[in-house]
Amino acid sequence: MAILNINYLIISFFLFLCFINTGDSIQCWYCNSRNDPKCADPFDNSTINMKNCAFEQSLSHYPKVKATMCRKIRQKVHGEWRYFRDCAYLGEPGIGGDERYCLMRTGSYNIFVEICTCVGKDGCNSAVSLQIHALILILIIGNIFAKLI
Repeated sequence: MAILNINYLIISFFLFLCFINTGDSIQCWYCNSRNDPKCADPFDNSTINMKNCAFEQSLSHYPKVKATMCRKIRQKVHGEWRYFRDCAYLGEPGIGGDERYCLMRTGSYNIFVEICTCVGKDGCNSAVSLQIHALILILIIGNIFAKLI
């Protein structure tokens, strides 16, 4: 009987851990295609790290604004494409909140800029990102412990 209660306690503890809110932070890919060609599209994150935007320093000209989103910037200057991926301080995710759309701007002297801002999930400033849902994690842990009982 005591072993059964310990198993329930362990299962309850792991379920509790699944629902802990870690705060409003997002992890974003951080790279520049000038330094790493894998940063360009198609994006190859095999050598690129993510960074937690919650640890980003405030900008001197916006001291109270925190980085809460991810951003991918694609720009063409004088015929050369560059890609930047980083945390974002300002902006709106997508256009009208729809992250499938990016803001595009053109200028004189053959300049084109596309800015994609997102907040939907960690690593959303890439083409593909994998994410395990808490419910799947609960089912896996529950299945493991059910076999132990």
